[in-house]
Amino acid sequence: MSITNIQDQLFSNLKTYFGYDSFRMNQQDIVETVLNKQDCLVIMPTGGGKSICFQLPALLFKGLTLVISPLIALMKDQVDGLSANGISASYFNSSQSNEEQSAIIDRVLSADLKLLYVAPESLAGLQNILNETYISCVAIDEAHCISSWGHDFRPSYQQLGFLKKTLPNTPFIALTATADKATRQDIVKQLHIENAQQFISSFDRQNIALEVRAANDRISQIIKFIKQRPNQSGIIYCLSRKTTEQLAKKLKTNKVSAEAYHAGLNFEKRSKVQESFVYDKTQIVCATVAFGMGIDKSNVRWVIHYNMPKNIEGYYQEIGRGGRDGLKAHALLFHSYADVIQLRNFASGASNEEVQIAKLDRMKQFSEATTCRRKILLSYFGELLGENCGYCDVCINPPQVFDGTIIAQKILSAVYRLQEKEAMGMIVDVLRGSQNAAVLAKGYQGVRTFGIGKDIAWKHWQHFIIQLINQGYCEIAFHKHNALQLTAFSNNVLFNGAKVALTKPIEITEIKALVKEKKTRLKRTKKKAKPKIDAHNLFERLRLLRYKISQEEDIPAYLVFSDATLKEIERERPMSDDDFLKISGVGQRKMEVYGDEFIAEIISFMGSKLNKSKKKDTVLITYDLYKSGMSIEEISIERKLSSTTIYSHIAKLFSKGKNINIFDFVSNSDVEAVRKAKVALDSPTALKPYFSYLNEELDYFKIRLALSVVDRL
Repeated sequence: MSITNIQDQLFSNLKTYFGYDSFRMNQQDIVETVLNKQDCLVIMPTGGGKSICFQLPALLFKGLTLVISPLIALMKDQVDGLSANGISASYFNSSQSNEEQSAIIDRVLSADLKLLYVAPESLAGLQNILNETYISCVAIDEAHCISSWGHDFRPSYQQLGFLKKTLPNTPFIALTATADKATRQDIVKQLHIENAQQFISSFDRQNIALEVRAANDRISQIIKFIKQRPNQSGIIYCLSRKTTEQLAKKLKTNKVSAEAYHAGLNFEKRSKVQESFVYDKTQIVCATVAFGMGIDKSNVRWVIHYNMPKNIEGYYQEIGRGGRDGLKAHALLFHSYADVIQLRNFASGASNEEVQIAKLDRMKQFSEATTCRRKILLSYFGELLGENCGYCDVCINPPQVFDGTIIAQKILSAVYRLQEKEAMGMIVDVLRGSQNAAVLAKGYQGVRTFGIGKDIAWKHWQHFIIQLINQGYCEIAFHKHNALQLTAFSNNVLFNGAKVALTKPIEITEIKALVKEKKTRLKRTKKKAKPKIDAHNLFERLRLLRYKISQEEDIPAYLVFSDATLKEIERERPMSDDDFLKISGVGQRKMEVYGDEFIAEIISFMGSKLNKSKKKDTVLITYDLYKSGMSIEEISIERKLSSTTIYSHIAKLFSKGKNINIFDFVSNSDVEAVRKAKVALDSPTALKPYFSYLNEELDYFKIRLALSVVDRL
């Protein structure tokens, strides 16, 4: 197949199975690299579309794409999403019986599966298929788990190094949302994919607003925050199990739909809470960090950190669970010194205590920052933002700054002359001309920057260095004993005349005065009216329809359509299948299964705005054309609706007692098969259970037609 044909097939599959007309940043290059059987390391933020990077190539590979995933919940969520898109996928893990596992292996042997998800611990059960006869690609999701430098290290991931040796000619794709330089190096080394092409997408989730507040009267602040955002799903992260339960209880007392989630609950309770949240039955989950990695819910509109996270990687991953659909989301972090002390105690005695403490310090610096928070977040992952973002809390309420260029030049010069080998403390000692043993032992009293900053206090130098780190002018190499190193921005300051704005250190007495002033100002501010939700707007009607369908099909609402897709449907108001297919997130299968109901909802909503022919029930228009003697295909062309939608109308008309020759469209054997399925399944209202029960051999439209007959018997 030529390159042009492959690209045509990629774009066709992208729309048919995933509902998108174009790729996001790096996706196409990654997909084509995988199809060329080259290894890849993909660093892409949560919600950036990592899954498509291996799911789309899987459709073109002859054999199976094996996906390593850390959590059963994450596997199930991914498989449900793929199944909803009409892609054959399954998972293999310890929760399944021997019979279920054997059936899955049989499907692999018969080439009946495109993707199979498995946990590292369960790989031993797949030994018979771990060869290049069956495996065409290996994807390792949440790849940061393999590295002790990463924020979520899992020893079970370190056994994965054998896979490349077993499958040397198979392309590997390692994916994660959060990995600094040290972690990235560790991933490719341990997986034996040192020559992997690295794709690092922008970490800038511009749809997420960043805000940090002092942890004063947190509960009242949180309740007010939630009341201003009715019907929005959110997650509140807490450090302790006890806090999650206390907070959930207080929210319920204030008539907020909330549940607690932590590792101390039994499996059944945790699963129930998670499912209730994913299915939009519970609005808010108060959770420890045990919650979230397995959640692919796209319509989380905000994330609150009741306590400060232990590192920036964890913070970034957790806030990334908001706004996965690309719509606006809010990340609110509460900061207190009590949290810092508690997290230091947690890190004490750990095998990588030094790294944990250093990363905690960076998290603390982010929380206390007086410079653009987005700039700090991006620079941590090696992405430099030239201008302030303009919409984080610091940018919206900027502090007073002064020209700190000379101070910055002195700091960066000291970093350079110490050969980028020393941590912050030594840099300050050299700048201040300290005569301590560590300085003298290394001969640093002889460097040109020694003592050029005697006039500035030690803690003030520390304050200025942290600002330079936060602004991306230098960075901490955690894997090199926290040494300060220069960045691409450094030369601009040292040699090209770039100016650096810094803020002056604020003393405790000044902080108290500022807090008092702010409280006084807040008391004078009039309370804002609570936003009202129009229960009759189209988005709300579409959202309720989506919820109804999700309940019938027993799948999360966002797997029907994301909030972003609903917003586009609301904006574009498609009233034909062709127009509905143009909506981002609507693929061929979803149009066939859900399009009719959504189009009918739009037409119903439009009411008097539509012309006379459209005011008439869309199903009755089909009936008039049927009575005139037109075939299904002719009606489809006339109405610019798919034949699947017309068949759906025929089923509804027959159910309503209209004179329809139903057996022109469905056979007696199909009706009998559906009748038996209905009895066996205890009369489900959704079509998906029938489709699965009948081994996916009967199309959805025929199931609808057959049910219309069964229901009239």
